[in-house]
Amino acid sequence: MENMDIEQLRYPIGQMALPEKITREQIDEWISVLEHLPIRLERLVVNLTEEQLEKPYRPDGWTVRQVVHHIADSHHHSYTRFKWALTEDRPLIKAYEEKDWSMLFDAQIGPIALSLDYIKALHGKLVYMLKGLSDLDLERVYLHPDGNVPVTVAQNIGKYAWHGSHHIAHIENLLSREGWL
Repeated sequence: MENMDIEQLRYPIGQMALPEKITREQIDEWISVLEHLPIRLERLVVNLTEEQLEKPYRPDGWTVRQVVHHIADSHHHSYTRFKWALTEDRPLIKAYEEKDWSMLFDAQIGPIALSLDYIKALHGKLVYMLKGLSDLDLERVYLHPDGNVPVTVAQNIGKYAWHGSHHIAHIENLLSREGWL
């Protein structure tokens, strides 16, 4: 791991960058990423030992267990943000302290099966909803409290497709470096 650049360890698929104009094809591709995330994640982690689950994906990074629980927590927030944007006029969402959440006992020692099952159910509902959105729905906005920055539903789809892929790459890279694949 010493030979790997810290930026590559933190952002193995690069930092999130959304296109200025988002096409329906990109939306469909991102929805497909979200649809397949639960099975991709489960295949990576379901057979890991307790010791392997406690391995951080990078120095000063979360353990594999914490990453799995973080994906569940983060995508839960995303689902709620979608719902707010679709049902309210430019709602100001509530942010959450993901680092603090990762330090709670459920993220540190909880069975990953809880989050894997939750991610499957959550993504089932999320993908079903996203596939039915109209072009007008995709333009709806929520406001992020960090500067009241508007985020469209379309942008949020891209953000969370990237987010899931980003954390899967963290785990894949660790498993590869450790020879666990």
